[in-house]
Amino acid sequence: MASHMKNLAPILDILQMSRDRFVAIANEVPANLWRESPSADRWSPAEVVAHVTMSEQFIIARSKKLLQEPLKPVPLLKRLHHPLSLITWRGRKVKTPIPLDSSLIADRPVALSRLTAAREGTLAFIESTRNQDLSAYRSPHPFLGSLNVYDWIRIIAYHELRHAKQIREVVETFPR
Repeated sequence: MASHMKNLAPILDILQMSRDRFVAIANEVPANLWRESPSADRWSPAEVVAHVTMSEQFIIARSKKLLQEPLKPVPLLKRLHHPLSLITWRGRKVKTPIPLDSSLIADRPVALSRLTAAREGTLAFIESTRNQDLSAYRSPHPFLGSLNVYDWIRIIAYHELRHAKQIREVVETFPR
């Protein structure tokens, strides 16, 4: 078995764990507060789910595009990056480089259905590239450094965990 193939199980595991946690927290939001934002500069749970969906689709579309381009060698020192798990830290708020598509803001069943469809696309991409080594294909992350495609797929999970925390923070601001 090629070394890149054995790396897929941990990636699939973290994707499943992050999705389970994200959906569980999203389902804790009272239906009447789903589209409510605690302030003008904070997203509602519906907006957070739309953002997470868009981000996953963006990462997979970008990864597919990267695989179509000629491989660019990256020197070892430029391949170093910050730990991927830093994405989950909520101590520093970061503005997304991907503008929120307001047409994706929907009631919970529709929003979670779209999220599921995005994950199906991710899993289909992973399956379609199972026999390829994606570790040489790299793209810069705005805060972490140069990441390979496997790292980017892991980022989907860490990003989801970050925003699960955000939804929980938003819910805690609502009156009980």
